[in-house]
Amino acid sequence: MEITSSTMVKPVPHPLVGEKVPLTLFDRAAVDVFVAMVLAYPAPAPSNEALKDGLLKAVVAFPHLAGRLAVDEHGRHFLDVNNEGVLLIETKLPANLADVLVEGRMATRVDHLYPTTPEPGHNNGDALLQIQLNRYGCGGLVVGMCSHHRVADGHSMSMFFTAWATAVREGMDFIMPTPFLNRAETALPRSSPAPVFDHRSVEFTCREGTVVPVERIKNLTVHFTAEFVANLKARVCARCSTFQCLLAHVWKKITAARGLKPEEFTTVRVAVNCRGRAEPPVPMNFFGNMVLWAFPRLQVWDVLNSSYSSVVETIRDAVARIDGEYVQSFVDFGGVADANGEELIVPTVPAGSMLCPDAEVDSWLRFGFHQLDFGTGEPAAFLLPDWPVEGIMFLVPSHKENGGFDLFISIAEEHVATFQQICYLT
Repeated sequence: MEITSSTMVKPVPHPLVGEKVPLTLFDRAAVDVFVAMVLAYPAPAPSNEALKDGLLKAVVAFPHLAGRLAVDEHGRHFLDVNNEGVLLIETKLPANLADVLVEGRMATRVDHLYPTTPEPGHNNGDALLQIQLNRYGCGGLVVGMCSHHRVADGHSMSMFFTAWATAVREGMDFIMPTPFLNRAETALPRSSPAPVFDHRSVEFTCREGTVVPVERIKNLTVHFTAEFVANLKARVCARCSTFQCLLAHVWKKITAARGLKPEEFTTVRVAVNCRGRAEPPVPMNFFGNMVLWAFPRLQVWDVLNSSYSSVVETIRDAVARIDGEYVQSFVDFGGVADANGEELIVPTVPAGSMLCPDAEVDSWLRFGFHQLDFGTGEPAAFLLPDWPVEGIMFLVPSHKENGGFDLFISIAEEHVATFQQICYLT
C-alpha cells in the first residue's frame, strides 16, 4: 500500500464555528473510542476528487465533525468547534479488489484500510472524523471511515454518511441538510434535579471482567437469511421486531456455546436510541449522542430452556423501562454532578476484556450504511474491524442480494467451534 496523500480538509465555516460546546451527559456516557467501518465498491467507482468535493459539502452541516475534543482549565471535556478539519488519506494498492474481496469479506484484516486512531484517553486534538480512500489497481475503491463516539452516535453518523453519499451523487444539485445541533436542549435537568435511578453504577461504572491476550478473542461474521429470520418470528408467536427475535436467538446460542452453569445469570447490554423516548421527544435529526442502555437479565437455564417468545418478552420489557422518566432521571443525575463540580466520564473497557457471562449488542438495522451509494451503486461489502473485547455484537442489514442480516460478534476462541455448529439451530 502506498499513501499518496494525507491532508486536513476544511469546509466552509458553519455559524457555530468558534463555539466551545460542553459534552452532554449522553456524550460522556459514550465510550472513548473511534468507531470504524469499511465499505467496498467495485469498479467503476467514483473518483477521489468527487468524494472529496462531496465530503466538503456535506460536513458543512455537521460542524462538530470538523472540530476537536478538548479539556478546559477545570478539567471538563468539551467540543471545540474550530473547523480544523477532517483527515482525508488517499492510498493506492496494486491488487485487484476482486482478488481480496471474497463473498463480501476481505481475505485479510481490514485495519490497514482505515486511518490509525489514537488510544482512548489520548485523542484530544485529533481529527474527529477520519476518512481513507483506498484505490485498487482495477479501479475499485474501499472507503475506511472512523468517527469518535463522543461526538456522535450511530444514528447521527448514518445521517452524515447518507448526506455525504447524496452530495457526491447530486453534485451541484445537492441540498444541504439541516440537522438539529443544539446539544444543550437534549439534556436539560429539571429546576430541582431529582434522579430516581442509580445511574452511577449503571452508566458510569466499568464492567469488570477477566482480561486475556487479545489473540484469544476471535471475530466472526454470521449471515442470517430473511427466510431464517421469518421462521424465528413465527416461533415467537407474537409480534416482535427483527432485532428482538435475532437477539433472543443469538443470546441463546452464545450462552450455550460458553457452557455456563445453569444457575448463573447472564445480562445483555442493549443500546437504546432515546430521541423518541425523552419527554419531550428530541428531533430524530438531532446530531450527537442520545443513547442509553437496557439490561435484560436471565438465569442461564431460562435463556436456554425458555421459549423464544419468553426471551423476547424479557428483552422487550427491559427496553421499555428506558422511558421518559428514566431519561429525565439520567439527565437530572448529570445536573447534580455538574452542580457538585464532578466530571462524569465512563471508564474505558481494556482490550482483551471478557464480558462473559454477559454480552453487549448494538443494532444498526435501521442505519443506511449498507446502502451508501456515491453514484455507482451500493457497496459490495460492509465490514467492521476486529473488536478486542469478548461478547460485543453488532446486528446490521446484509449487503447480499437476497437481503437478510449479518451478525458481527467477538467470541473467545474456545467457544468458536461450538457457536458455529449451533448458530443456525432453532
